[in-house]
Amino acid sequence: MRLDAFSICHKYGIIIAIDNVSVSLASGEFVGVLGPNGSGKTTLLRVLSGVQKPSGGTVLLDGEDVHKMRPKSVAKKIAVVPQNGYIPFPFSVFETVMMGRQPHMARFSRESPRDIHVVSQAMEATGVAHLADRSVLDLSYGERQRVVVARALAQEPGILLLDEPTSHLDPGYRMEIMDVFKSLSRCKNIGVLAVLHDVNLASQYADRLIMLNQGKKVADGTPREVVTKEILESVYGVESVVGTHPVVGCPQMMLVPGFRAGKGEGNLSGN
Repeated sequence: MRLDAFSICHKYGIIIAIDNVSVSLASGEFVGVLGPNGSGKTTLLRVLSGVQKPSGGTVLLDGEDVHKMRPKSVAKKIAVVPQNGYIPFPFSVFETVMMGRQPHMARFSRESPRDIHVVSQAMEATGVAHLADRSVLDLSYGERQRVVVARALAQEPGILLLDEPTSHLDPGYRMEIMDVFKSLSRCKNIGVLAVLHDVNLASQYADRLIMLNQGKKVADGTPREVVTKEILESVYGVESVVGTHPVVGCPQMMLVPGFRAGKGEGNLSGN
């Protein structure tokens, strides 16, 4: 399966959110999307998923215009894990994950043995099978996030779009959930595109990184090509040192604190 976006532009009134951005995602590929707040990352994700029709450009899903497809047809191929996976009602974990089967079920029909099998596999893959009968309202944030991912997997997508899936997670949960996504990419041949704020985490897991700034794509390449001192400082406006992860071997960004760079003490003293 393949997702291609060509020359995407989108405006909110007079504000340009995305300006002539082209991206691609293939089965089995893990792509990270980076950039400061307001750079257009979430808008790009909404356009790619078919939820937001762009002001200009085209998004093709296996060669078909995603914005001309029926939503149910898109949902059979693309699953989205939103930034806030809050579930306001006391559904059980099993019931919540079963919601992911809706694109494959006729209206008012009951789940089939295959639906139950797919849901069980999705819960096993995300480590929430033992929570099947628990209310989602009784779970920790990290557990709830896993349930949201399992619901997306129950759609049996070829493409998985993630909007800051590790926000509000502590380091342990963050690594665990990213391991799940990487495993899905490698073992189930799912194309994964993740909007992330953590540059180092993205560098550790992504095959390719896309850097956005002020709605424009400023870099697209391997972590070593994108996570450079020059690009990071021009995009984020911070002084940094780029080193190499001692185990993974990928580039890692280390920020230079303002007081070390001679920018902190003067501001505090009012000079």
